[in-house]
Amino acid sequence: MTAGQGGRSVRGGRIERVEAAAYTVPTDAPEADGTLAWDATTMVVVEAGCGDESGLGWTYAPAAAAAAVSGLLRDVVVGRDPLDVPGAHEAMVRAVRNAGRPGLVGDALSAVDMALWDLKARLLGLPLPELIGRVREDVPVYGSGGFTTYHDTRLATQLTGWAHGQGIPRVKIKIGESWGRDVARDLARVRHARETIGPGTDLYVDANGAYTRKQAVRVGRALAELGVVWFEEPVSSDDLEGLRVVRDACDCDVAAGEYGHDLPYFARMAPVVDCLQADATRCGGFTEWLRAAAVAQAHGLEISGHCAPHLHAQVAACVPNLRHIEWFHDHVRIETALFTGALDPAGGTVRPGASGEPGHGMRLKREEAEPCRVL
Repeated sequence: MTAGQGGRSVRGGRIERVEAAAYTVPTDAPEADGTLAWDATTMVVVEAGCGDESGLGWTYAPAAAAAAVSGLLRDVVVGRDPLDVPGAHEAMVRAVRNAGRPGLVGDALSAVDMALWDLKARLLGLPLPELIGRVREDVPVYGSGGFTTYHDTRLATQLTGWAHGQGIPRVKIKIGESWGRDVARDLARVRHARETIGPGTDLYVDANGAYTRKQAVRVGRALAELGVVWFEEPVSSDDLEGLRVVRDACDCDVAAGEYGHDLPYFARMAPVVDCLQADATRCGGFTEWLRAAAVAQAHGLEISGHCAPHLHAQVAACVPNLRHIEWFHDHVRIETALFTGALDPAGGTVRPGASGEPGHGMRLKREEAEPCRVL
């Protein structure tokens, strides 16, 4: 008989329900990067249940992803063995072939996969890192925000809070304003960021694909003089040759990969970057994120978890080639407000599973979330 720490038997159990809901949360100030502006963030939450237990997963995607869960994935998963998460993952991948996996469908699949991993860990009474196989106690984080809409005072306040208030030794700001048409302001903001955090904190930037190849090389050289060590998406992540050009010409580490939805994407991306990014809420959940980490390691690279920090912390603790996870302002704010069990990044790391709670240790605060529900 298979049983968890509390003695709960799971032999013969079946997944009985898969439910999805969408919540839209306004930002606390107008936000933008080099290529997009927004004033709210939508999160699609999936719950998968077996008996009295349920697992929780989520993705940051339009509310239509919840409809994809109900219309494409629920019937594929219900009735399956809750301990066979990779089997359910493969069944979902096959079921959505004609719907197209990249995009909304992949986001929905990712949320279901993570809910199933959480369910399995809860049924077995194990924290998720213990179930998957922990290789580290502490997971490094970097503070991420610094939106192009921030004035200098707000930017300094945010960076100071991370670097000096919480002791996070690495922070990131957005550049590439207006599709790369205001490089002078980009560099002025980088200089301001460096003056704010001082020389002892690593400074990262994210252009969100705003620059052209030659422009990114010129900017990258200026960034190196300002001590920037991480240059994310200097050109579009679809421009693999452009990423290679910038990587080879710049001292900053070039990173990309957040839009990957399957392993072939990461196999194409790995040879042209210094650090591979992967987003478990897009690429296929924990199942595929762990595989993407193996692709990175096969290319001699580290992997970084993109956004959704409380989810990435779980699998980040289980790979030897981890660089860090992104402590993204929007998602930290939402996950802390709408879920129990938020992690503490003080000192620059988090410790997933340290509480001993099974699964990822988070539960939806239904009363707080309900006013934000849109589907």
